[in-house]
Amino acid sequence: MTITLLVVGKTDENNLATLIQKYASRLQHYVKFVYTELPDLKNAKNLSENQQKDKEGILILKHVETSDFLVLFDENGKQFTSRGFAEFLQKKMNSGLKNLVFVIGGPYGFGERVLQRANQKISLSKMTFSHQMVRLFTVEQLYRGFSILRNEPYHHD
Repeated sequence: MTITLLVVGKTDENNLATLIQKYASRLQHYVKFVYTELPDLKNAKNLSENQQKDKEGILILKHVETSDFLVLFDENGKQFTSRGFAEFLQKKMNSGLKNLVFVIGGPYGFGERVLQRANQKISLSKMTFSHQMVRLFTVEQLYRGFSILRNEPYHHD
């Protein structure tokens, strides 16, 4: 199985980018992992929130195949414990899924087309985090999930 993390815009904080790369590298020991930064929209300041979500949605959907299982990070999504998220990953692998695609959208969330295409929504917390931080949290939780599945000592209950 391949896991892809699509993110809208560049990670402009060097410390976060370094940590994201650290966990992405660790993930490669368990699964093929692809981290894709979609370009920032040009002239986004001149667009309404809905226009921005729609344009970002076009970029997102260009990277999603019909057979992919698409998971959006959304404040209204399902919340997991780390062990529950590991079980989610295991079920996806057991199902024979080829591509599991996670998406972190832009500052206003997702447009209707992306929401309709999504197979699932996940929320990391009831709190709000910057999109830059969510990238790191996601890659770390993916790593943690696989370390749980392998009974490695990284995760402590």
